[in-house]
Amino acid sequence: MNELSRRAPYGKRFEDYLEAMYRLQRKGKVVRVRDLARILKVKPPSVIEQLRKLSQHGFILYEKGEYIRLTEEGEKIAKEILKKHEALRRFLRDILMVPEEIADKDACYMEHGLHEITLSRIEKFLEFIDKHFKLKGKMVFLERLKYYYEHEELPEECIAQKPHSREESI
Repeated sequence: MNELSRRAPYGKRFEDYLEAMYRLQRKGKVVRVRDLARILKVKPPSVIEQLRKLSQHGFILYEKGEYIRLTEEGEKIAKEILKKHEALRRFLRDILMVPEEIADKDACYMEHGLHEITLSRIEKFLEFIDKHFKLKGKMVFLERLKYYYEHEELPEECIAQKPHSREESI
């Protein structure tokens, strides 16, 4: 359970709002009700209702007619949410080779429900792939994986290279 879920029973919706606000702030843009309504595909009155709740929990500074700002605590949680989203999107796009638009949509869906251990393992997997294949040829691995996804069989060069021992196959 993430930090936000422990504090408030609102979960996914709150996280979506915090992430959207953080993305806007990171781009140097001011956060307005109409921007959030457009991004989150909801009506302005729904945005205002959620903003009041977020403000009551101390995650944002919000006054009617003013720009919306994340508090230090709200920004901390939003950064965490965005980090999860980016790791999941990268895993889906770069490793599973899901098209970008689908990877982004699925990452948004998954970021709210995955257990922290699962998410941590995905992040560690990506880190391992980067470090290990920096020396061993990451692109060759990904090209072979793509071939396997598309043809449902190993590429010839994988079949020709039979490992001599268990350690070599890892």
